[in-house]
Amino acid sequence: MQAYAEGFSILKAKHDFYLDLYQVANIWRYSSVVRSKLLDLSAIVLAEDQDLSGIEVWVQVSGEGRWMVFEAIDLDLAAQVITAALQRRLRSREEQPFSDRLLTAMRN
Repeated sequence: MQAYAEGFSILKAKHDFYLDLYQVANIWRYSSVVRSKLLDLSAIVLAEDQDLSGIEVWVQVSGEGRWMVFEAIDLDLAAQVITAALQRRLRSREEQPFSDRLLTAMRN
C-alpha cells in the first residue's frame, strides 16, 4: 500500500506527463503485472520448492526503480519504500558485503 501511495505521488507530481491517475490505476488493475500476477508467480515457485533452495539471490535491476527514486528526489518527495527496494536489489548483487564484515568485526 505504501509503495502504491508513493508511486502515485511521484506520478501525480510529474506534471510533464499529464497523467490520468485513474487510467493508470485501471491499466495496472487489468493489464499489468502489478495486479495479483506477482502472487500467482510466487505460488508457482513455492509449489516447486518451498525452501527456494535452487534460487540464486541476485535481483535484476531494470531501471524503473532507479528512475522513480531520482524523480522523487528531483520533485522533493519522500519515497522510502521504493528507495529501500532499489537498495535491496543492489545489495543482492554483493557477496558477503564489506559493510557487514566490518559491522561484525566492530561487534566482536
